[in-house]
Amino acid sequence: MAQFPIDLGAYKRVSLTAGNPTLSPDQKAALKANIQLCRDAIVFFTATGAARGVGGHTGGPYDTVPEVMILDALFRGSNDFVPIFFDEAGHRVATQYLMSVLNGDMPAEKLMLYREAHSHLPGHPELGFTPGVKFSSGRLGHMWPYVNGVAMANPSKTVFCLGSDGSQQEGDDAEAARLSVAQGLNVKLLIDDNDVTIAGHPSHYLKGCSTAQTLRGHGVTVLEGDGEDIDGLYARIIQAINTEGPVAVINHRKMCPGIPGIEGSNHGHDVISVKHAIEYLEARGYTAAIELLKSATPAKQNYTFKGSSDKWDANRNVFGDACVAVLGKMSEEERIAKVRVIDSDLEGSCGLIKIHNAYPEVFISSGIMERGNFSAAAGFGMEKGKQGIFGTFSAFLEMNISEITMARLNNSNVLSHYSHSGIDDMADNTCHFGLNSLFADNGLDDAYATNLYFPADPNQMRACVESVFHDEGLRFIFSTRSKTPIILDENGNERFGGDYKFVSGKDEVIREGTQGYIISFGEALYRALDAVERLKEEGIDIGLINKPTLNAIDEDMLAKVGKSPLVLIVESFNRKTGLGSRYGSWLLERGFTPKFAHIGTHKEGCGGLWEQFPHQGLDPVGIIAKIKSMR
Repeated sequence: MAQFPIDLGAYKRVSLTAGNPTLSPDQKAALKANIQLCRDAIVFFTATGAARGVGGHTGGPYDTVPEVMILDALFRGSNDFVPIFFDEAGHRVATQYLMSVLNGDMPAEKLMLYREAHSHLPGHPELGFTPGVKFSSGRLGHMWPYVNGVAMANPSKTVFCLGSDGSQQEGDDAEAARLSVAQGLNVKLLIDDNDVTIAGHPSHYLKGCSTAQTLRGHGVTVLEGDGEDIDGLYARIIQAINTEGPVAVINHRKMCPGIPGIEGSNHGHDVISVKHAIEYLEARGYTAAIELLKSATPAKQNYTFKGSSDKWDANRNVFGDACVAVLGKMSEEERIAKVRVIDSDLEGSCGLIKIHNAYPEVFISSGIMERGNFSAAAGFGMEKGKQGIFGTFSAFLEMNISEITMARLNNSNVLSHYSHSGIDDMADNTCHFGLNSLFADNGLDDAYATNLYFPADPNQMRACVESVFHDEGLRFIFSTRSKTPIILDENGNERFGGDYKFVSGKDEVIREGTQGYIISFGEALYRALDAVERLKEEGIDIGLINKPTLNAIDEDMLAKVGKSPLVLIVESFNRKTGLGSRYGSWLLERGFTPKFAHIGTHKEGCGGLWEQFPHQGLDPVGIIAKIKSMR
């Protein structure tokens, strides 16, 4: 491992106390030096994530360095604080890793493995997984309610929570604010208000909303100022400490201040590009860092999957293309009257941007408010003939369960796209895994129609959207973050191409087999297909069934596989709550007793991208081994 090219040994161990509201010239100089040093380091090691293809957010941790440097000095100067950098913007994990290094919990060189598989440096902090990390943040906007409890457990200490104008959009924070004020909790929020989220600027898509005014409305004391003015920032933090009850220190600044080409742009939200990082580091004279960036290369998966073509595409984007094709058959007047698309700041990630660009008249750019946005889509689709379209990450489906129930009770028509399902390409790791998607099917047997679909490749995604777009009821379509290859039939033709029609509720034979069947779906299907092809080459005649409608029982197919010698479910969903947890019961209820097993995601992730599948034993090697163990 190369030596870390920025001298973090130059970090100055400043001590500050809340009894002094002003910085001395020496303290200020030391803080400013620390801020510059740490910002340089964050730009470099997050950019290694870009260079290695694993991504990683730069802007958030870069922005909040001044607050973190002041907190670090306060923690060193007194025992009056809970010395944890709680942060409700989980993607600002670079802060936690940098502080772990500065506190001696891991070597600086490890930062150059940022978000790499098996490096224990995932895209969100995970307690017990990374040396020096003292909490798990979850996704976004989850920490303030938790920190309230920490404050209750430590009534004699001050507890800090780093926040952002984006994370403050989550409804959890409104509830946390009310409890914090009512109980007079000694929680101090340090909120980076840079008017930037993934898809744009909150001041544009949430006009009239003010983080400061919202918090004041809850009764929180609010102190506002320039986050780049160190004297003013320090004075506000000290004032907050010396003020009883919850206080929000709101720090206004542009995103990525001082980084040419990114400052003030939502491009700074995610990882800095290698190009912009090199320009930044050149201006700072970090020649060795630049050379390391230039030499970094992505870890590639060189495995050739049998049964699939060499054409790959991202189903999450194909969903948007397919919706545009259906909407294009409607007049503008009809689209406006019958369809409304509501985004949750993830249009670029979920493919909804395709609809936004093609038909802006039916598109609503909204904030990080999954519960409210889903319900709004459901409300629009309450009337027969109308439907809402909603999209977000599959990991957030768990937050929508109550809203899904209410939509069902109101006979709403909603087409939901939950992207980033399963575990593939999920460097953000465990908290971002989309594992519990069958929770959406939480109605009773006689409930309003609910169907869950997970197409296996881009061709099937198009066919699925076209088939179910105008159906009544709740329809959930899942896709992965990763690209998937085109599935081929035994003759090498595209299995879901040509005149293929998607039929809701029907399972599909991908390969016949006399010695048992694997049942799979989504991004696990092409891996299972490879395993089946290789098993057949060994003389083990296992078939493969695609189950694109996850929660519907295809009685004919169930009987077919139930009469075979063995059945193995292969999925990337949670082994406890996924398809496998249901399918065995379906077989037993009908008197079928083949050898049965199911494999799925069952342990904490390893970071990285495609490496997540072999880590869970869900790659072809793991599937083949499981089949052989069942025979």
